[in-house]
Amino acid sequence: MKRIRRLEDVTAADRGATAAIGNFDGVHLGHQQVLAAARHATGGAADAPLAVLTFEPHPREVFRPDAPPFRLTDPEARAHRLEKLGVELLFELDFGTIRPLPHEVFAARVLAEGLGLRHVTVGADFRYGLGRTGTPETLRAEGAAQGFGVTVADLLQIEAAGARVSSTAIRAALSEGRPRDAAAMLGHWHRIEGAVLHGDKRGRDLGYPTANMSLGRLHRPRFGVYAVLVDVLDGPHAGSHRGVASLGVRPQFGVHEPNLEVHLFDFAGDLYDVTLSVALVDFLRAEAAFDSVEALIAQMDRDSDKARALLAAEAAP
Repeated sequence: MKRIRRLEDVTAADRGATAAIGNFDGVHLGHQQVLAAARHATGGAADAPLAVLTFEPHPREVFRPDAPPFRLTDPEARAHRLEKLGVELLFELDFGTIRPLPHEVFAARVLAEGLGLRHVTVGADFRYGLGRTGTPETLRAEGAAQGFGVTVADLLQIEAAGARVSSTAIRAALSEGRPRDAAAMLGHWHRIEGAVLHGDKRGRDLGYPTANMSLGRLHRPRFGVYAVLVDVLDGPHAGSHRGVASLGVRPQFGVHEPNLEVHLFDFAGDLYDVTLSVALVDFLRAEAAFDSVEALIAQMDRDSDKARALLAAEAAP
C-alpha cells in the first residue's frame, strides 16, 4: 500500500482512484461499509485503485488538544488494518492545511484537482469543510460539478452490541471492560500496537516476564488483566501467540504512567524493540494491590489459567 501525505506528491498513476473518506479511527464495521461501497464503485477497473482519504492529526486532537487520550488506533495501526482490507492508496493529508477550506473549495482543490479522484464514498453522517458546513448532499452537487461520483453509505447498527457502530460506542465498551462487544462493532479484535520498551523487569523476577508497551495517546480501556492474542510483527520471533496482559498503573508497585505489560505463554526470547500487536479478548479482573508478592504471584497463576482456558476456545492465532 502506498501512503501519500502531501498533494504535491500525488503522481499521474495515483489519480483516478475511488476513495473512501473519513477518520477511520479503529477501522470499525461502519468504516468497512464505506470502504466496501468504494470497492463496489471501482467496478473492478484496474485503473481505479481503491483508496482511503484521511487526516492527521485527527481533527479532535486539533479542536480539543487537552482532552483525554481517545484514539483507538494510531496512524501505523490504522494503515496496517486498511492494507489488510485491500486499500492500495492511503492519502493522509495534514488537517491543518485542510481545516480552513470552505467545503466547496475542499471538493474542488483537494478532491478534484489535488487527488484527481474518480469517485468518493462517505458515511451518511459525513461533514466537511470550514465550520463542518459540507454534507453528503453538498458533496453530491460538488461532485457533479467537478466530475467525480459520490456514494453515501448508510449508518450501521449492530444489535448484538446494543448501539450504532461508532468509535464513540467502541470506546465506551472498552472503558467498561467489554472487549467482545467492542470487537462486534469493530469486526476484529481491538488491538494495541507498538514497540516493546525496556521496563522495570519485575515480571522476570516474579516468574512472568513481560513485554512492556506504551499506550501513548491511545484511548485507555478499563484498567485490569486481560486474556490476549499477540502478533509479533517483526524480528526473529515473528509469529502469533496467546497470553495474558496487565493494562494500567501497576498499583502493587506504586502509581505509574499507564502501560500494557504482556506475558506470552510458553515463550522464551528477547522481544525488546520489536513491534507487537496485542488483541484484547476477555477482561479477567480489575487491577489491584496485594498484601504480599506471594499473593500477587498466586493471583497471576489464576489469571494465566483462566486466560488459557478462555483462549483455548478461540481459533488458533
